[in-house]
Amino acid sequence: MLQGKTIFITGSSRGIGREMALRFAKEGANIVVIGKTADPHPKLPGTIHSVAQEVIDLGGKALPLQVDLRDDAQIEQAIQRTVAEFGGIDILINNASAIFLAPCAQTPMKRFDLIMQVNTRSTFACSHYCLPYLRKSSNPHILNLSPPLNMDKKWFKDHTAYTISKYGMSMCTLGLAEEFAAEGIAVNSLWPKTTIATAAIEYNFPAQVLAASRKPSIVADAAYLVVTKASKSYTGHFVIDEDILRASGVKDFNPYAMTPNVALFPDLFL
Repeated sequence: MLQGKTIFITGSSRGIGREMALRFAKEGANIVVIGKTADPHPKLPGTIHSVAQEVIDLGGKALPLQVDLRDDAQIEQAIQRTVAEFGGIDILINNASAIFLAPCAQTPMKRFDLIMQVNTRSTFACSHYCLPYLRKSSNPHILNLSPPLNMDKKWFKDHTAYTISKYGMSMCTLGLAEEFAAEGIAVNSLWPKTTIATAAIEYNFPAQVLAASRKPSIVADAAYLVVTKASKSYTGHFVIDEDILRASGVKDFNPYAMTPNVALFPDLFL
């Protein structure tokens, strides 16, 4: 269902973004690998170029583009290069995210600005700049990697800035789904039920949390189910990965576990 479709994935040089790129590549999609890492990082695996090669090896087509999502000109240039290479954009996945879990007193304003720009602002900006091309697609989707809007104060108390930035992405889903509904452009959010074994978890949480996490492939499989639905009828949803997979018939989730027989660690905001 994704053969020949062009998918623009932010933050896809590693983690969940990479896993989605590979999942969609297996279906013959054109993958635009968007990230800041063009050269190998001393601690983190993966670059836009290494993921692009993996996409090609799996039968997809790839366009690796180094982009600072805080820069509108770079976003616009990446979109123009995508259209020049593949002729359009069918799916936008706003996956890029910056994490900073700290209370107000320990949150420098520079860090506050960073997470707002990378999380909320880039989600809105990429949606804004991709819109003219999504309008031309036969089944256009925007998928934001952001949580359901849960206004329980416990999700704000210890990391207000981060919560605002992620909920900003979710508010884009809420608003844009309604705004674009008449045009048949789907806008949905996807969030994992458990923590996912990414660098963000590895470097921001105790080792026990990483061991109690699931592999990024569960999110990629769930994303595939979302973006292959009919855009005119499936929009405005806050999807949990396990829930949509169960609804599709998946019963055994053990292959997704990082550590067999270890109780899973629930993700934030659920």
